[in-house]
Amino acid sequence: MNNEVNDRVWSGSWVAERLGVELEGDAELTQLLGLALRRNPRRAHLLVSHVLGKHVPQSPSVVHGHGLALGRRVRALLGADEAASAVVLGYAETATGLGHSVADGLGTAPYLHSTRRPVPGVAAAGGFEESHSHATSHLLLPEDPALLAGDGPLVLVDDEFSTGNTVLNTIRDLHARHPRRRYVVVALVDTRSADDAERLAGFAHEIGARIDLITTASGTVRLPEDVLRRGRELVARYESATTVPDPATVPDGTKTPEGTPPPVRVELGWPRGVPDGGRHGFWPVHRERLERALPAMAARIAQALPARARRVLVLGFEELMYAPLRLAGELERITDAEVRYSTTTRSPVLAVDDPGYAIRTRLVFPAHDDPADGPGERYAYNVAGGGFDAVVAVVDSVADTPALHAPDGLLARLAAHIPHVLLAVVPSYVPTVSPRPRQSSAPQQSAACHPTRKMSAMLPDPLRGPAFSSYAPEEVGWLLQDLSEVTLEAPTEEREEAIQNGGAHYAESLPVEYQPSEQYQELFHSALKSSAARIAEAVGAVTETVLAERSPRPVLVSLARAGTPVGILMRRWARFRHGLDLPHYAVSIVRGRGIDANALRWLAAHHDPADVVFVDGWTGKGAITRELADAIREFETSEGVTGFDPEIAVLADPGSCVRTYGTREDFLIPSACLNSTVSGLVSRTVLRADLVGPHDFHGAKFYRDLAGADVSNLFLDAVCARFPEVTDAADTTAKELLSADRTPTWAGWAAVERISEEYGIHDVNLVKPGVGETTRVLLRRVPWRILARRGAGAELDHIRLLAAQRGVPVEEVDDLPYSCVGLIHPRYTRGATGADGRAVTR
Repeated sequence: MNNEVNDRVWSGSWVAERLGVELEGDAELTQLLGLALRRNPRRAHLLVSHVLGKHVPQSPSVVHGHGLALGRRVRALLGADEAASAVVLGYAETATGLGHSVADGLGTAPYLHSTRRPVPGVAAAGGFEESHSHATSHLLLPEDPALLAGDGPLVLVDDEFSTGNTVLNTIRDLHARHPRRRYVVVALVDTRSADDAERLAGFAHEIGARIDLITTASGTVRLPEDVLRRGRELVARYESATTVPDPATVPDGTKTPEGTPPPVRVELGWPRGVPDGGRHGFWPVHRERLERALPAMAARIAQALPARARRVLVLGFEELMYAPLRLAGELERITDAEVRYSTTTRSPVLAVDDPGYAIRTRLVFPAHDDPADGPGERYAYNVAGGGFDAVVAVVDSVADTPALHAPDGLLARLAAHIPHVLLAVVPSYVPTVSPRPRQSSAPQQSAACHPTRKMSAMLPDPLRGPAFSSYAPEEVGWLLQDLSEVTLEAPTEEREEAIQNGGAHYAESLPVEYQPSEQYQELFHSALKSSAARIAEAVGAVTETVLAERSPRPVLVSLARAGTPVGILMRRWARFRHGLDLPHYAVSIVRGRGIDANALRWLAAHHDPADVVFVDGWTGKGAITRELADAIREFETSEGVTGFDPEIAVLADPGSCVRTYGTREDFLIPSACLNSTVSGLVSRTVLRADLVGPHDFHGAKFYRDLAGADVSNLFLDAVCARFPEVTDAADTTAKELLSADRTPTWAGWAAVERISEEYGIHDVNLVKPGVGETTRVLLRRVPWRILARRGAGAELDHIRLLAAQRGVPVEEVDDLPYSCVGLIHPRYTRGATGADGRAVTR
């Protein structure tokens, strides 16, 4: 079978002869189009494009080239000035890649495509109906609502312009929200009737806008009056003759073999922060970053292909058309193989193996992206029998599910016909800001009825690097206010005295940032080298647990600042292991004051609270765990917003305070060794009435002047470099955790209470258990003594060094559930050394 255009037989002749359908117009029409029969009661025929890359495998350079050419014609029509303010809108699912290619041809235009996939937490900025389609409703989900709010030209792109109804519905909906002077409609083919063309002209006059039309070819489809009836009868007759009742059999009679080997998974290295397509908007800066990354990604695919593969299909997935198209194009450029490109589809079409029919074969498989409209069949056309030596299936991470890998799933169906199956997963882009329509009174009324939403609208967007912190902007958004210009530091002894005598709260000032000695820095690097794999495994285990138990697409919310590096590592694991691009924020929580309520308001307005997972580095005695639970209960009562889960996910839980953790061992996490220089150069958080008002986020400082000593990203990269080698171990640990009884025992809290009484402190807040908390005592507070588990080895070297530098005794003890415990000086006054706070002559 030959899937491509046959020069001698038009691939529409079979339908034309049997239904009396006539295609008249430009000479190019029959080169661009074939015909097939829909399994759809609204329309009998389907115009099958040879250059769209949907139903018919085609050279990716041909597919992309047609879109580029149309885009350049739009640019010439508009002129440079108007083109600079244009926005391109493509239609799902068929024209998502075409629209993207048109935007490429324009060069400077942002791109958005409609979608049939609702995204939790993202509100629609518009929608319309496509009356003749098998799935009629379209949503518009731009990350930035302003994308559709401008007055520049709007370029609407579809594969065919048959009646104009879809375009009319779209313009009517958007023009009512954001009127503009000019629209340009772009399609590969225009097959409207004269009445349809007149109707569009009348509509343009009605709304007072100019509507231009650009197409590759035009003509008319002439249909007999009884075409729907005849089409249904023809479909019924041929399906009954070709369909085999065995569910493991594809329509051409080939069975899926049992024990099909798993596909070869190709790790693309998709550029971080670049959307997988235009579902939420795709800007020129994204295009530039993708262009730079394409050669390396295609090289990874080429390396994974069998050496003798001469004919390769890159198969996209429904709306995910552009990413696989560009990957296929680059693969075509760098290899000697004959590369073809097409995608799977929702559209049900009859398959007839005849040279005069456009859809020769059909693979049927269940939907594998948990669609909002429920389970159903999906299709890959003209793949079986195409003579392919290898197929590269490209899906987004939302669709990389067990259903994809099931015995009746797409990958198994492909394996029945193509000897080598590869899988490449593009991370599904998760918007950091949910769209909110701005035009009508309805949203304003809604905000007035919901104080949390109204309050959140007054709050600024998250701070991001490099303006705030040394982390990349996509790594974390800080729900904080920048207090970098405010002097907040005080000597440690003054802070401790004020805190203990009730004159100040610890969050009202900052300690002077500790600058490590050369010897201490060597300890940090040594500790990082020895523990990176251990940390990576714990990161993997806790992330896998979160994805399995809490949410398949969690919103990570780190408790600043110790939780922030861990949140970034979890985000990177989710991307490395599953191709997920998870949103990640950092918020402030203050012991005795609770979590930042304004940060919770912002999160509730932009995400589903049920998806929020709070992240911290480690647990000590569990004080913050209790603080967060109390704060969430208070927030729910006061705001009427429910859904936030106060359960913290941590890297290490030596105190047995939480259920979600990577390990319960108490070991050195190198990010505890330093302060801001391992936390993005961000200070502890600050909460002071004269600086933080009722409508402000808590504050923090960005220590730009410490950039020379910054090891924040070095720490992250060192741990991430160990991900590949710990993958199996992390998966095993996660499975063990998921089946284990992880009920917190609060053994750490009991130990702290015992130590507090044994040492005459009588205040659990001055007992800081665990390696991380002990390090903090030595760096930020006035330490009194350190308790170390007898026999603890090199992992406490940095503790011993800091203690020696500050003249603090280290006492080895038995029966300690932690590696070490730091005791803050009780009843401290400057010069005091005893537990009673009185000075002792040395």
